[in-house]
Amino acid sequence: MTALRPYDGPWDDRLAAHLLRRAGFSGTPDEIVRYAAMSPHDAAESLIHFPDTPSMPPPSLTAYPDYRAIAMANKGLDDMAKREANRARRRAAVEDIVALQMWWLNRMLATAAPLQEKMTFVLHGHFTTAAIEKGVWPNLVLAQNQLFRQYALGNLRDLTLAVSKDPAMLLYLDNAENNKSHPNENYARELMELFTLGIGNYSEEDIRQSARAFTGWTIDRQTGEFTFNPRTHDDGTKTFLSRTGNFDGSDIVDIIYQQRAAETFWATTLLSAFVYDDPEPELVNEFANVISRNKFELAPSMSVLLRSNVFYSQRAYRALVKSPVEFVVGAHKQLAIDTIVDGTPAALRGMGQVLFYPPNVAGWPGGANWLTSQMLIARENFIAKMVNTPDIMQTGWLSRIPMDAGRASKEMVGTILQGDAPGQAYGQLIAYLNGSGTSALGTLSVENYDERVRGAAYLTMAMPAYQLG
Repeated sequence: MTALRPYDGPWDDRLAAHLLRRAGFSGTPDEIVRYAAMSPHDAAESLIHFPDTPSMPPPSLTAYPDYRAIAMANKGLDDMAKREANRARRRAAVEDIVALQMWWLNRMLATAAPLQEKMTFVLHGHFTTAAIEKGVWPNLVLAQNQLFRQYALGNLRDLTLAVSKDPAMLLYLDNAENNKSHPNENYARELMELFTLGIGNYSEEDIRQSARAFTGWTIDRQTGEFTFNPRTHDDGTKTFLSRTGNFDGSDIVDIIYQQRAAETFWATTLLSAFVYDDPEPELVNEFANVISRNKFELAPSMSVLLRSNVFYSQRAYRALVKSPVEFVVGAHKQLAIDTIVDGTPAALRGMGQVLFYPPNVAGWPGGANWLTSQMLIARENFIAKMVNTPDIMQTGWLSRIPMDAGRASKEMVGTILQGDAPGQAYGQLIAYLNGSGTSALGTLSVENYDERVRGAAYLTMAMPAYQLG
């Protein structure tokens, strides 16, 4: 097959923008020009082998979770006082999560390593954990986020083992309560069903045996760190995926990653995230072979994918619906706005996505689910607010739009959509810029230039093609 052979076709700003949308959160006009000046190979490799950059320090968080300290603080309080103390802790935790959301959004926007942040975002939606629920306090969520960033282009087997010991995951999927007397199967099930193998590649007995192996993997309730409790671990013989032995959780992860199903699962997952939905079985099999040869190392596997014919194919181009986070961060990139402001998490909630709060363990469904009428209105309202930012005409490229309706519409569609708009869209923009339907403003002029250009930017970003990444 030729799908994963290196692409050697034409290269321009349109394909450079495609690469930056998929391997990051879109590019500024200047970034697109810079990547278009590279070769396809060098452009992809610069994203894979990103530079070491100073990290954006996370916000200060309330010190959670010292469960014994909480118990001591509640000692002697009546029920009403305990409830109020718990509500106060929850309010502080919610404020911390909003601060974390703002920190991460701005990191996505400012990073010099966009693929690292994009993969962190993909992993966040894959190994899902919901903040605050079940005692998953903000500092644990932050630690998990940093874990995803650490392994963003690392080894998937090692990442899965680290996630299995991650305190946020241990709490969220109840493995912190898993002991030999009453094995809890929640994590064992989701580890195979959603995280590594997929339905049909294991049995209910495999779940039970895996749960036994993960007994004793818990957290220290005072420090919130992973710990192994040998007293609650089942050290008996287990049979898992046709292998028999005195297994613990590490053995379970190793056995999972010896399965062909793990290679095809991750091939499907990565193709769906970076190329297009429902990839053909032949393509999945070919990319699974790449993952196998690279022993589940993401960097060389993603290098093959981001340089491939299929990545730049017509089917892949604008084939994925932007998630709300991709839409929001990408809009800032394309308008060259360098800071995401307070209130953005609330806007994202209206679009259906709140960082650190997936709807369930399966994560966000994505695809056309992002494009309900209510969510589209929320997207349009967000763009309308953005283009009316007071200083946008002073700091961004919009100030350079020519005072000619024809040239202005061409530059607007070219910069925002790389020309991906039907002919009538240009006509509609020209009509708007010339005052159609807004006779009080007249044709494009010095007096109405700012207002009309902002409106044209809004109309361009409201076009169907802009919803696609």
